Amino acid sequence: MRVVAGTFKGRKLKSLAGDNTRPTTDKVKEAIFNMIGPYFSDGLALDLYGGSGGLGIEAVSRGLDQAVICDQNFGAIQVIKENVAMTKVPEKFLVWKTTDEKALVKAATEELKFALVFLDPPYAKQKIAEIIENMLGKNLLSEEAFVVCETDSKTQLPEEFPKMIKIKEQNYGATKVTIYRKEV
Repeated sequence: MRVVAGTFKGRKLKSLAGDNTRPTTDKVKEAIFNMIGPYFSDGLALDLYGGSGGLGIEAVSRGLDQAVICDQNFGAIQVIKENVAMTKVPEKFLVWKTTDEKALVKAATEELKFALVFLDPPYAKQKIAEIIENMLGKNLLSEEAFVVCETDSKTQLPEEFPKMIKIKEQNYGATKVTIYRKEV
């Protein structure tokens, strides 16, 4: 696993040993960024189920100002911190050891607005629609924000949410990527 493009291109990323995390493959990561635009000029990313932190690191590598990377697993947090250190710009990352719901409350309290959100929860614990509704209710998404959801290929997500529409859905083997865009 590595950073695919941008400032940190080619740098290897560590991942958590065992079956607790399912890192996004380089192929799927590249496909995601090809769908939403390969590079960005600014903004804040949220990787709510960080695992290795690879998606948040990729987002900053491709031009976002900063990424908030969350996970509730202590081992995952240690791996995320090691991967963030590899970038040599740790100030561009906030690493939070917390649950998804507590992370959204904290982000709302700090009045954060995300331009890009990654939702890749453990397949057995998916509540993506609820999380998106929670983010919308807390006004955590900037105008024209992207929300990228990774699920198993059989999961069906809604076509739209209030002020948010599905713009792309693609299967990659056992993984499905669904992308939403916030409407202005």
